[in-house]
Formats: sequence, C-alpha cells, structure tokens
Amino acid sequence: MFGKPPIQSAQQRPGSEREWRLIEKLLEKSLDEQRAARRWGYFFKAAFLVYLFALLFLVRPIQVPETSSDGESFVALVDIYDTIAQDSLSSASQINQSLKEAFKHPNTQAIVLRINSPGGSPVQAAYVYDEIQRLRQKHENKKVYAVIEELGASAAYFIASAADEIYANESSLVGSIGVIGGGFGYVEAMKKLGVERRVYTAGEHKAFLDPFQPEKAFEKTFWESVLEETHQVFIDKVQKGRGDRLKTGSDESKLFSGLIWSGKSALEKGLIDGFGSAEYVVREKIGEEKVRNFSQEQDRLERLLGYLGANIGRGFAEKMGLNAAYTLN
Repeated sequence: MFGKPPIQSAQQRPGSEREWRLIEKLLEKSLDEQRAARRWGYFFKAAFLVYLFALLFLVRPIQVPETSSDGESFVALVDIYDTIAQDSLSSASQINQSLKEAFKHPNTQAIVLRINSPGGSPVQAAYVYDEIQRLRQKHENKKVYAVIEELGASAAYFIASAADEIYANESSLVGSIGVIGGGFGYVEAMKKLGVERRVYTAGEHKAFLDPFQPEKAFEKTFWESVLEETHQVFIDKVQKGRGDRLKTGSDESKLFSGLIWSGKSALEKGLIDGFGSAEYVVREKIGEEKVRNFSQEQDRLERLLGYLGANIGRGFAEKMGLNAAYTLN
C-alpha cells in the first residue's frame, strides 16, 4: 500500500524531450553567467587592490632629497601638508615632534617649514605656533623659515606667522585670516516629511547647534561671538609674529577679513618676506646645500584606512551639518 512509486521512463515524464533539453540549456547558460560574473568580480577586486597600493605609494608629497650625512651640517625640513587636524598627519603632536627633533639635532643650521595646506583646527595651529616660539627662544641661533607652496591659508598661515621669515611663489594663495563655523538646517524638510525631532538635554542651550531644531536669535549671536573671539586670537598671533612688517593701514579690515591673497599681493601687504621655493631658501637664504627631512610619516596602511574611513566619514558629517566644529578657513 505504501510501496515505492513506479519509475517513469523518459517517454512517461511530463513534457516533451525538447522542453527538457531547453531547460538543461538554460541551466547551463545560467551557470556560465555565474562563473563569468565571479571571474569579473575577481578581476575588479584585484584591480581595486592595485589602485589602493598605487595610491599609497604615488599620492605623496614630493620630497626635497635628504642629502646630509652624520657629522655634516644641514637644514632641517618639516612638511605641513593636508588639513591641520588632531587625527591627521599634520596634527600638532606630529608637527611638534618633528620640530623638537629638528631643533635638538646638533647639526641643524636652520629649520624650513614647507607648507601646502588649506587650514584646519585653530587649536592645533595654536599648539604648533606656541611650540615654534618656545623652540626659537631656546635655540636662538637656529632660524625658522616658512615656505608656502600652492596654498598656505587660515590655520596653515597661522603657523607660518610664527617663523622668522615667510616665502612663497607669486601665484601662491596666502592668508585667509578668518574663522568659519557652518552647517545646515533641516527643520522645514522634517515638517514636510512628517518627522518629529526628540532630543533631551540638561541645560537650556545644550543643543543650540542641532540642525534639526529651529535657530534661536540669542544662540546665533552667542555662536558668532565665539567665532569672533577665536578670530581675534588669530589676528593677535599674526600681528605678534609678523610685527611691523604687516602693512595694514586703511586696509586692515580687509587684511583680516578672511580674504585670500596671491603671493604678489601678500608680499605687498607684508604677509610674506619674499619669493622662493624651499630649495631656494635652503641654498640662497641659509647658505646650505644639505637637507634632512624630519617630517613624521604615518604608516601607509594607517594613512589609507584613515583616508577611506575616518576622513570620508568626517566630511560626510560636516556636509550634513552633524559636526559643528569650527575651523580657520
């Protein structure tokens, strides 16, 4: 009663032999497509890895050749590239460590800061500025020169102003002595989407930079005053570093307004002392031929992961108004 079902012959199976062959062909074709997709997947993964390794080795600042050897005098080179931030290669801790080692070395004749940066954190810049001033006083016979390549703006110029002399190219971009703090407001968009914001604080103004809540007049005025105070610190540091070389006159408000100047205009305004590259300053101003680079170099894998991970994430947060940090830009 419960025996095995009878085995059907090919002629007894449902459908024609032609239909079965068609099904087999479709299955074979599907398997071939899956194999091809896997092969292309392997190819693109391999190509992506090659690209990443190329990025690690090729996308790096061009270095002045290190030409010194033990016992010979040299110029110490310290690079300040990228955004000046706590978690970047141009953080205060990285730069200051390079500066300490450069000043401490008995064969160092002078220090050159090679700068190509859009700016960044006012706190990090102030730490570097103060360290340069401290080391200059401790090693009075070792001068510091700042050389701005394409860009020395905001926090980068803040640091440069601590040097004894600043050089740039006629087409370099210099200055941008100002402070910015911005974001977005999503209040109306949330209303249209029917989204309700729920946030709980202890302190009346704890959430005053929340982009999902309406802006209040007092909080706007308060935040502007914080930025103004930071701006004044920036101005004071530049004036202290540059002294009477600054040609302010009737244009003082413009000089500190956040505008950025060409190297030619920067020289006219006393923001820099002359034109020249790092090689020019080493050879002509300091009178040395030998150079040793003291820049701290982060592990390449860490740099790559930071670039692909933290930096992208931070940039997204800033664009979405989720990060209210202010910068010297």
